[in-house]
Amino acid sequence: MTNKPKYHLIDNTRYALSGLKIAYQEEMSFKIEVWLFVIAQVAIWASPIDILYKMILSISAILPLWAELINSAIEHTVDLVTTEKHPLAKSAKDIGSSVVFVSIVMMLAIWGSVFYFIFFT
Repeated sequence: MTNKPKYHLIDNTRYALSGLKIAYQEEMSFKIEVWLFVIAQVAIWASPIDILYKMILSISAILPLWAELINSAIEHTVDLVTTEKHPLAKSAKDIGSSVVFVSIVMMLAIWGSVFYFIFFT
């Protein structure tokens, strides 16, 4: 028997929104990334560049948010399982943080490529 409820669109949407609310309230890094995302979206859509470039930049700006949510879920799970310092708990949290780091590097690489094509081609 699992602890998984039956699928209901409304309930699952409520769970997802609850997760976003918890992440925003409890995770300062997620809150910062949300505001950077909002600022980036305003700048992207106000800029006089092709719609294709706007879409690429907008979509890539979501990557760190996704990664931060994954990292937060890993950290909460590790904290639930153990309160003692353990090498595997540290590894799990560090690997979760590396997901965030890699997503930011990917976003910056995408943005760098787009700006290169805009200004140098």
